[in-house]
Amino acid sequence: MEFRQVTLETCPDATGAVVAIDVVRAFTTAAYAFAAGAGEIILAGTVEEALALREQFPGTFLMGEVDGLPISEFDFGNSPTEIAGLDLAGRRLIQRTTAGTQGVVRSTKADLLLAGSLVCAGATARYLRQAQPETVTFVITGILLGRDGDEDIACADYLTALLRGEQPDIAPFIQRVYKSTTGRLFTDPAHPEFSEADLARCVEVDRFDFAMVVERRDGLWLLKPVRV
Repeated sequence: MEFRQVTLETCPDATGAVVAIDVVRAFTTAAYAFAAGAGEIILAGTVEEALALREQFPGTFLMGEVDGLPISEFDFGNSPTEIAGLDLAGRRLIQRTTAGTQGVVRSTKADLLLAGSLVCAGATARYLRQAQPETVTFVITGILLGRDGDEDIACADYLTALLRGEQPDIAPFIQRVYKSTTGRLFTDPAHPEFSEADLARCVEVDRFDFAMVVERRDGLWLLKPVRV
């Protein structure tokens, strides 16, 4: 396999297998939603699209954020801690975030598309090994204005090591999450709106045994768990 890393700006050109990575917090939150029983998650690019989808699918929960902060019209924020205590058995959710969902909806040329985070890294690597794509492109969604995205680069590097058959020590990758600009924000007492408890959940490596695979159906970006 050949491995590449791209940003939100360049991911529209990515082909082959594409993994949109958002460790803190979108695709950790999505994984917790699946663990809470959610059947599928529709990924949206904008708040307006998410609200329109709720009108189209009554009874669907909305979760997400704008610039990391909750959206008043949504049912839930982008918090794995908030989602962890819920019973979402059989429910459909709609998720819109500033980074993670953008990496999916912009990757329009991908032949195989997954959402990735550390909590399901091992399963994601196993899924890709079974698929045997020639190229795997990691979308580093956390590279934003003033953000280095190293929490997502660390996840991409960890996945690359697994796909090369290595058994890397996870500790340095977790340290990179905490030391990234986003990680430091979540441990800064001056920003209580960003929960350190959320960050701790984001580094629970391989907590879940499913990969998160994106399907295109009827014009929707559908995220589903696939146990590997």
